[in-house]
Amino acid sequence: MIKGLLRFVIAVIFILSGFVKAVDLVGFSFKMEEYFSPTVFNMPFFEKFALLFSVIVVILELLLGFMLLLKLKLKFTLSALIALCIFFGFLTFYSAYFNVVTDCGCFGDAIKFTPWQSFIKDVVLLAGLILLFILYRKEFKKKDNYSFSEKTESSNKFKYILLGIFSAAMIYIMVHGIIQEPIIDFRDYKIGTDLKAEKEKIAKNPSEYKTFYSLKNQKTGEVLKVNQDDYIKETKYWEEGSPWKIEEGKNESVLVKEGYKSEIVKFKIEDPSGMELTDEIIKAPKAILVFSYHPKDVSPELIQKVENKIKSQKDALVYGVSTDPNTFKTIKNVMMDGTAIKTIARSNPFVLILKNGIIVNKQPAKDFIN
Repeated sequence: MIKGLLRFVIAVIFILSGFVKAVDLVGFSFKMEEYFSPTVFNMPFFEKFALLFSVIVVILELLLGFMLLLKLKLKFTLSALIALCIFFGFLTFYSAYFNVVTDCGCFGDAIKFTPWQSFIKDVVLLAGLILLFILYRKEFKKKDNYSFSEKTESSNKFKYILLGIFSAAMIYIMVHGIIQEPIIDFRDYKIGTDLKAEKEKIAKNPSEYKTFYSLKNQKTGEVLKVNQDDYIKETKYWEEGSPWKIEEGKNESVLVKEGYKSEIVKFKIEDPSGMELTDEIIKAPKAILVFSYHPKDVSPELIQKVENKIKSQKDALVYGVSTDPNTFKTIKNVMMDGTAIKTIARSNPFVLILKNGIIVNKQPAKDFIN
């Protein structure tokens, strides 16, 4: 009873984890790119294979989780899941200890974990898998391949049929997310989101940060971490002749009050001169925004077709939003952070339509022009 319940819970966790990433494989690949970046593992060569690695990881999670649920090839399944959990544990520990990737993307955009929460989750899962391996070890010794009853063989065939149906459904969901947009949108920018209302909530309840200075006593060598308020109050730290000196590059900005959490905080659009246009856009009766996070990867022909279609929208405020001020030729170029653009949608380029700040449509540019 206990081992059966434990097996069910762990299997469901892996299936859910794989599912939310399968829905948005492109988004998960962005997370993989972070791990391969120079600031983390410094393996930029692998960044172009991030989507392939994402597919492999998600398929392993889904298939192994479903096989555990069905109790198929149990020894192999548990061994593979233990190896996968050790791999994830290493990544999450590295992220947490060195504070390099703030969200591992374990459950995509559906559930957010801090790096340490992700690591603890992996440790608990690993402990559960090892316990399952021990509890089921006697069943590994059975020579089932030579002692199938007709009933057992029929049951296994049915399980493999279920596995096949499950795999086909997951492949469809993954392909849909890669070619178009995620079939289920877990992001803050889903259709129906009121950007204006979200901005107001953020403004009313902002997160608060304090700077902590790293101070070193030039006489004794003692090092202290002092927050900005105490630093100002205590004249001994900054008065003339003070032995305390701020260590360059070692100051930290620490969150002291969690405000309203929303990815919309990153929705900030500026013209090439740096003037912000966000309010104008979210207050417009209708706004059509063409986004591109990798302008160099987009064919000029596709850009031209999108611009030609948008020209017919006489009643709308129109902007081309990218990381390059020369991306668009016949519509006004404005700028936005590339990572923030990736958060909004996964296609490159894509079209976002707002009405009074509310997202009413979001689709790949190639679909928009057809």
